[in-house]
Amino acid sequence: MAPAAAVLFAAGLIAGLFPVPANLAAGLRWVAIALFVPFALRRRSLLAWTFFAMLAGAELGVDAPQLASQTHFLGEIFLRLIRMIVAPLIFGGIVTGIAGHNQLRGVGRVALKSLVFFEVVTTFGLILGAVAINLSQAGAGVTLPASTQAATPVARPEGWQQILLNIFPENIAQAVAQNQILQVAVFALLFGTALATLPEPKRAPLVAVLQSLTETMFRLTRIIMVMAPIAAGAALAYTVGSMGLQTLMPLAKLLVTCYATLATFILLVLAPILLLARIPLGRFAAAVAEPAALGFATTSSEAALPLAMERMEEFGVPRWIVSFVIPTGYSFNMTGSSIYLSMAALFAAQAAGIHLSLGQQIVLLATLVLTSKGIAGVPRATLVVLLAVAGSFQIPATAVLMLLGVDTLMDMGRTAMNVIGNCMAAAVVARWEGELKPATISA
Repeated sequence: MAPAAAVLFAAGLIAGLFPVPANLAAGLRWVAIALFVPFALRRRSLLAWTFFAMLAGAELGVDAPQLASQTHFLGEIFLRLIRMIVAPLIFGGIVTGIAGHNQLRGVGRVALKSLVFFEVVTTFGLILGAVAINLSQAGAGVTLPASTQAATPVARPEGWQQILLNIFPENIAQAVAQNQILQVAVFALLFGTALATLPEPKRAPLVAVLQSLTETMFRLTRIIMVMAPIAAGAALAYTVGSMGLQTLMPLAKLLVTCYATLATFILLVLAPILLLARIPLGRFAAAVAEPAALGFATTSSEAALPLAMERMEEFGVPRWIVSFVIPTGYSFNMTGSSIYLSMAALFAAQAAGIHLSLGQQIVLLATLVLTSKGIAGVPRATLVVLLAVAGSFQIPATAVLMLLGVDTLMDMGRTAMNVIGNCMAAAVVARWEGELKPATISA
């Protein structure tokens, strides 16, 4: 029932792009929503209701764009509530894992294995994105808008020294206020290490308090997630209502290439890694479905972070590994963003009529490997990276800026992939450490 409703709704959206009767297109969409209602009522799961809210939000954006463009505040409220609980979750999870469960020796191994895993997977993503755009040639024949010097922002990506410097907090309160989750994780590692070296009588009271804090934050996560479907629907309504479906036409080929590449990445990279790590595909898919759907609808990896941490702990990954690997992955394991970056850079070159040799493309990918680290949490950070790389290869900024027309729609897919990739990293590292336990709940 749900797949049929999704296909029917997609058909209604596509029909709206072509000269067919508006009533026919709207009728297809409303029939799809009606078909999905019994499924949502019967399942009563967060995933089902989030998906239903996404359909309803998209329909509101098409039928009443002015009203839909005013629903953005609902998503913002949800994001604020999420940001409120992220730092305590990460801090409590890491500290209690290290100091409360004697995991001090495992911290260095987990950190090293995580970084190696992140680098390998994101490099595969960059290569696959480049191969896909070379095959589809989505940028060939695209007409660039008129060049406007005043509209070209100055792109100043950070050097590797600054990226390393930004990992370490100089003020933990400031790191929490600015939502620098990697800095919070580093502080928690150091704090947990120091606490673990104290004698048991001095360590136990603080560990007990932090364990209670972490449990309370996970309980609060469940309460906040009640609002997740509303936030997802509002975010999609705002996107469709403010953009309009007609804006997709000039860049439709790029959009199709992007999602086809994301699907290929799952089949050719993520699935084999899961099989090699002996992680059950079905159970993992069930665990990441809700966080990925939330990330897709809100275009925010941050919004899905607490739910992703909870689901992976239920999957069997120890809390201290979840609390370290997933937040660290937000800076070093943005798999979806890596696919998008190589694809978008070469698309811009194609649109500008610039032929890059194989050697130049390899240099471009190597540059993206370095400049893409540490971009999480920075609004439009991928745009800054793209503009910087474009300047190095004499690609006009207007070729990059035209991507803004469909950036939000591609951001949905790459955000969902980022969430899936970070959840997978936590599971694989836990298996690598011999710490992956049987699921605490049924999938």
